[in-house]
Amino acid sequence: MRTRFLSKMVNCEVENYLSRNDLIVVPVGVTELHGGLPLDAETAVAEGAASLIADQVDGLILHNLPYFYAGATVIGRGTVQISVRDGIDYLYAIADSLLRQGFRRQIYISLHGPANMTIAPVIRDFFDKRRCSLLYIDAMTSFFANPEFVTAIKSGKDVFSDLIIGAYDILGRLSDVPLTSEVGDWSDLIPNSADPYIRNLKKMAYGSEAIGHYFGKVTDHMPTERIESAEHRQEIANRGKKLLTALIDALNVTQLVADMKKLSAWHEEEIYPRYGKWIGS
Repeated sequence: MRTRFLSKMVNCEVENYLSRNDLIVVPVGVTELHGGLPLDAETAVAEGAASLIADQVDGLILHNLPYFYAGATVIGRGTVQISVRDGIDYLYAIADSLLRQGFRRQIYISLHGPANMTIAPVIRDFFDKRRCSLLYIDAMTSFFANPEFVTAIKSGKDVFSDLIIGAYDILGRLSDVPLTSEVGDWSDLIPNSADPYIRNLKKMAYGSEAIGHYFGKVTDHMPTERIESAEHRQEIANRGKKLLTALIDALNVTQLVADMKKLSAWHEEEIYPRYGKWIGS
């Protein structure tokens, strides 16, 4: 295929694709302060992961979704903050459009910590109202279940920066990642200024769901390895691409897509005929 990114295709290419398949991957991002990396860092890493997934399962990609709930990083004036409620409604409308277009199998993925608050309600409500099972891959949860990922973090490596910079390279945007300058050096790990206040509270639920809070300093999110030169940036990108590919491979998305199809057939053949009168549509 010339491209898998839907917005880069011409209409006839989309229609030709839909004549043989109905799968689209939707990376959900954010625009927020992120150490020494561009503000769309967590959008880029979601799009890079989506690209790897789409290649494996012959899917298209709906990208350019960088404005959702950011969270505690709103203290940074570069952070774009959208309410959770507005994000849910917007994403639901996108899912509805995609279904009408013919994309019955939709996979949503994000590496932004609070993204689950936006995506999970869409998955559940859309299923109940449209009888269409969307899949949400919470990459943060999935990756932390991977021993290779956990080992890399415990070793003290800047794993998240590796993944993000690798994703920029996958997208052909590596030059967007700036080299470290004296005024933009985020390489030191500085204690999170909010931690004394939220250390116990944040354990009560997942991610940002436990209690609302802000960071106290822009340095609270996130340390970034020094990038000394273009060659060093490429070295980090190569490392990140290798790890991101391994993490996506471990998800076995081919099996997940097959399971989505079987689940849909089971619903249509058994569940709706049996319970359809009262479970709604």
